[in-house]
Amino acid sequence: MDSREAVAQDVFTALSDPTRRSILAALATDGPATASDLAGKLPITRQAVSKHLTLLTDAGLVVAEPGERRRVRYHLDSAPMQIAQQFLAALARDWDNPLNALKHHLNQGEAS
Repeated sequence: MDSREAVAQDVFTALSDPTRRSILAALATDGPATASDLAGKLPITRQAVSKHLTLLTDAGLVVAEPGERRRVRYHLDSAPMQIAQQFLAALARDWDNPLNALKHHLNQGEAS
């Protein structure tokens, strides 16, 4: 597996969980936040948010920045998401060509 495919796999794994998608959505909407900030917006504990943030950090989707009084703030990093989008676009192209050829073949059969 090449490194871009591995990044895409990590992104898809991270996005497979609705809570992690909610965390990403909150960061995208409201900007950088601590685990406590996010727990105040979601129906889960700070400890659960921290576990999800660890996976999102491992996938490269969020970056932890040390703040004042040892509070860590998390912000989004779009680079892994862009790699996953490129992976999906290439996959779609791989599907589109055979499907278009089949459609063309079927349309020729109807014209006969």
